[in-house]
Amino acid sequence: MTRRLLIGLGYLVAVAGAVFTLQGIGLLGGSSMSGATEWAVLGPIIAAAGLGLVAAMRRS
Repeated sequence: MTRRLLIGLGYLVAVAGAVFTLQGIGLLGGSSMSGATEWAVLGPIIAAAGLGLVAAMRRS
């Protein structure tokens, strides 16, 4: 049960990272994050962390 929850959380974090990236590069507007370079850099890092969590939970 906990493993499936962590896999779901990992996917959620990965999607959030992708959204942050799209906002950072200006493809998604309507936020203070839109067009902000730091989110264009942090977004992929956050997405990779989420995918890393998914990979770690699937491996165990």
